[in-house]
Amino acid sequence: MQRITRHNVSMTQNLDINLVRTFVAVADHGSMTVAANSLHLTQGAVSQQIKRLEESFDCSLFEREGRRLELTRIGERFLGKAKRLLGMNDEIWADMATRPLQGPLRIGVPYDLVGTCFPPIFKAFSEACPYVEISLTCATSPDLSKALASGSLDLAVIEAATDAAAGECLRVERLVWVGARGGMAHLKRPLPVSIVAESCAFRPVVLQALREKNLEWRSVFESGNIEATTATVRSDLAITAWLASTVPADLDILDAGTGMPALPNFAISLHLPSNCGAAARAFAQYVRDGVLRWS
Repeated sequence: MQRITRHNVSMTQNLDINLVRTFVAVADHGSMTVAANSLHLTQGAVSQQIKRLEESFDCSLFEREGRRLELTRIGERFLGKAKRLLGMNDEIWADMATRPLQGPLRIGVPYDLVGTCFPPIFKAFSEACPYVEISLTCATSPDLSKALASGSLDLAVIEAATDAAAGECLRVERLVWVGARGGMAHLKRPLPVSIVAESCAFRPVVLQALREKNLEWRSVFESGNIEATTATVRSDLAITAWLASTVPADLDILDAGTGMPALPNFAISLHLPSNCGAAARAFAQYVRDGVLRWS
């Protein structure tokens, strides 16, 4: 068993953080009265705390110069260390008192956005909140709206024509016709069209535009599989309609010069129930920040 010596006793002494905080306040303000006000203490309490600290160190930390308190040489030596100690103390309290976000989070994202625009958002959020268990639902916007209304989702990003959009609008995008690079599918009649699914939010406005232009068309592919839709367009079997920011670099946007009818703008909106949890609110902010970085 280790013998208790004078050296061992001195090594076990602990600083009182409250006394250290009072010392720093007096040193910064040069006045016990002002320090007392900033700490919401009486001047007498501050004076007693400084006295206790000086007795612990067996030295004087302040000397009076006129109406102002100045640090002694020992006090100056202690001040820097005292501020570092307080900084570490406050950092530890902030870190340990903050409970990390955790638990399940059910997110809904449309097919066309999940693989094009959302990977950086998912990555940033999962790194910052590793204890949140994300469950992702990919579907058409109308189906996501139904899932959100039924309580199956905590948060959803939904696409809708600007005149019918609801929720928090994050971005307005052009809906554009897309074809193979240098392709000829848009010249064929009936026009070969590949649309993701019957419930796709783009489908009604696409078909309305074709009717108004009196363009006969035929369906080449209808499914929830965005990769298969892309394959039909890339191979020049069909054209499709996507938001401008989601068009792959190796495909062409078919502008008015190709004879294709104009399509309306769409809003990308965030739908966040008022009673959502902290994880949903946090993810929503990552979505907002991420959308600002979209090209």
